[in-house]
Amino acid sequence: MIDLLRDVVNIDSGSYDKAGVDAVGERFQQHFVEHDIGTWREPNDVYGDAVHAVVTKPGSNAKPILLLGHRDTVFPKGEVAKRPFTIKDNKAYGPGVADMKAGVVINVFVAAALKKFDAAPHPIKVLITGDEEIASRASRPIIEREGRAARAVYNSEPGRPSGNIVTGRKGGVFMRFEVFGKAAHSGNNFAVGVSAIGEIAHKIVQIHALTNLDKGITLNVGLISGGQSVNTTAPYASGEIDFRYVEPSDRAVIMGAIENIVATSTVPGTTAKLHVDGEFLPLVQDAAAKAMFSVYQAAAVDSGLATLAGEFAGGCADSGFTASVGTPTLCGLGPVGGNVHTDLEWLDIDSIVPRAQTLARAILRSDL
Repeated sequence: MIDLLRDVVNIDSGSYDKAGVDAVGERFQQHFVEHDIGTWREPNDVYGDAVHAVVTKPGSNAKPILLLGHRDTVFPKGEVAKRPFTIKDNKAYGPGVADMKAGVVINVFVAAALKKFDAAPHPIKVLITGDEEIASRASRPIIEREGRAARAVYNSEPGRPSGNIVTGRKGGVFMRFEVFGKAAHSGNNFAVGVSAIGEIAHKIVQIHALTNLDKGITLNVGLISGGQSVNTTAPYASGEIDFRYVEPSDRAVIMGAIENIVATSTVPGTTAKLHVDGEFLPLVQDAAAKAMFSVYQAAAVDSGLATLAGEFAGGCADSGFTASVGTPTLCGLGPVGGNVHTDLEWLDIDSIVPRAQTLARAILRSDL
């Protein structure tokens, strides 16, 4: 497992690096072929292809169990050369080692083990996508399609630093808004100008005011830009919004408020446009997912992980898409890791095998 993990971590695979993401996919497909598991790719012209694999159950028409994961990272090309895969004091380091190449390694090894021993109680489907870190722009329809076709979904995002898995996540909408004004010399013709920066400042304050921490609703304008020069009233400004929520019903309310803020001018003469660039849906634990977690938790005890519990995460993931189409879903089943999306990202080597064993046991007991 570590050999495969080393191979895939040592390939740059930022979300916009299609060649790199596809190279990682090819390495995983090589593993499937070596274990006589059928595999194919669903092509995409812009982002990494979706990699599929299936362990069939002859004579069974049952819905499959879906093992879900992504192989893209947030890191630019050249990151591997700076800090390739290394192990020190039972921790592995490298770009994407925890988020989430180790989780995909677990998925493909569990699939191979079930294939080798003809042990799966149902068909096993593996889906490895290539654009999760940018809100699954191309993969979302594929994930939702495969989620609807599945009886249960196990998403091997990194386990929490606490050792827990994830049983709930926030939804997130990622937006960009543009404000248009009118340029004028700020000394000679100040009164003629219309400041887009002045307008965006009003909008930012109003957007941030929508935050409701008691309900888990947060709004963050994390990036802004604009202006032409210090002595020119700004003809243009833009900002990017991160909106997170817990309850699905809150999405429509806050989105309506954001749309109204963008459409309403405080500085006369300005106009604005709103663009939604990406979105994740919340992972909500229904009764079926709670039952699924109970089986997984018992499997964890038998794998030596006696203290494992469920945890809520403010971060988003593809598991929200499968839960939202009605399929019971668990997330954060990968090895334990932390500091993801940074150059300090780490993975607990000792957690790899017991987390894989727990996933396998949970699948074997999926009818209990």
